[in-house]
Amino acid sequence: MTTSPSLQDRKPGAARRGGHPGIALTVIAACQLMVVLDATIVNIALPHIQNALSFSTTDLTWVVSAYTLTFGGLLLLGGRAGDLLGRRRVFMTGILLFTLASLLGGFAQEPWQLLAARVLQGVGGAIASPTSLALITTTFPEGPERNRAFGVFAAVSAGGGAIGLLAGGMLTEWLDWRWVLFVNVPIGLLIVVLAPLYINESERHTGRFDIAGAVTSTVGMASLVYGFIRAAEEGWRDNLTIGSFVAAVVLLVSFAVIESRAREPITPLRMFADRNRSGTYVIMLSLAAAMFGMFFYIVLFVQNVLGYTPIEAGLAFLPVTVVIALGAGLAQRFLPVFGPKPFMLVGSALAAAGLAWQTLITSESSYVGGILGPMLVFGFGMGLNFVTLTLTAVSGVAQHEAGAASGLLNATQQVGGSVGLALLTTVFGTAGRNEAKEQLPAFLAEGTPEQKAEFARTHQLPEPWGHEVLAQGISTAFIPAAAMAVLALVTAWWVIRVRKSDLDSLAGSAGPGIG
Repeated sequence: MTTSPSLQDRKPGAARRGGHPGIALTVIAACQLMVVLDATIVNIALPHIQNALSFSTTDLTWVVSAYTLTFGGLLLLGGRAGDLLGRRRVFMTGILLFTLASLLGGFAQEPWQLLAARVLQGVGGAIASPTSLALITTTFPEGPERNRAFGVFAAVSAGGGAIGLLAGGMLTEWLDWRWVLFVNVPIGLLIVVLAPLYINESERHTGRFDIAGAVTSTVGMASLVYGFIRAAEEGWRDNLTIGSFVAAVVLLVSFAVIESRAREPITPLRMFADRNRSGTYVIMLSLAAAMFGMFFYIVLFVQNVLGYTPIEAGLAFLPVTVVIALGAGLAQRFLPVFGPKPFMLVGSALAAAGLAWQTLITSESSYVGGILGPMLVFGFGMGLNFVTLTLTAVSGVAQHEAGAASGLLNATQQVGGSVGLALLTTVFGTAGRNEAKEQLPAFLAEGTPEQKAEFARTHQLPEPWGHEVLAQGISTAFIPAAAMAVLALVTAWWVIRVRKSDLDSLAGSAGPGIG
């Protein structure tokens, strides 16, 4: 029996059905879409998850943060694993883990079960996402073909949020909230089946894993987030609140020490030596913190106060994604003309203005009159910043460190969003409790016996008193959100010194870092 020449000539790790770059790119893009949209697809289902599993509003933030914290905290480690162990192998492992976690999350019957599944999803996403980007360089030759693949990858990354909002609305309304998780299972299994057929394996490199750095940073940030959320429920003098902040400080200081001494650190501290790059990370951290909070609380408002269905809530956010895309396109076109700083300044100023406008939200606010305008202003400002920040993050970085610089920006976005949402939740919880105390006498005087019995069971005021509490908490939470955007504006003004000539060598490279 003789072996066919095609099998004899095949290189180790080569795709079994090579020569189909379109299918290979579809598989890679499908992974990125699944990972990106999972940060938003769950958002639309949050009110239904809250009712089904009896989450408090403050604890509900963990459904978002459990995913984004682990995803952002382990993102660089996932990219490192692909370099050392083989990108296709690691890619498939991450997808399998993400798929299993989605299945377990869909079957969750208790809050802790869903949160554990979201953590596992974050781990799987952190393994799969950076390797999916790196696989483009393994699968496509350098030149126009690879550039087109990067363009598709960037488009999927940028549009994943909008697709997630719509898909979440349709699945929640037409089927059940659990399908925002179940939908990942067939997609993930199909990716795992197709990957070895159409995607080449990469060469393995030698090196070490910075496990200590990854663990101390992720657990440290989780402790910080828990401290804020605990403070929202139990106050700042609570022992667990204090203990969480102490643990966060100890772990994050340990992380800095570990990274300064590690031979191959997960986060090269030299990345922060450049003022432009450090400023870029601060701006992204601040704006992501505000953005995650805006999406979380506006979703609650339009469904719980305005009474929107999940599909209507998803459609309500479509204009925002459109203006984000418009802003990003405008920035990408005119960056060579004006340089990055004007876009950072205008973008951050618009974001701050939109968030400040949202502090005027009341229980009487309508979508068009009170919600849409601020979101459009904020979204356009974010669009101006996304491409600009990505390019500035890799400006002046050696070619072999560009991936680390871009990956660190993406990790900053995810972790910043988690911490920002937790901080806003602390403000939301405090303002909500104070408003509930003011609304309680009116409720006791005007509420029906049935409403009072429900209040005794749930300790939550029914409408319209509950709407007043929710709206007051949300509008107050947008005050620190606006302050975060102001911090981004100040940083752009005083810290950033990148000139348009510094970005000439990076033309067309913004895409892979977006999202």
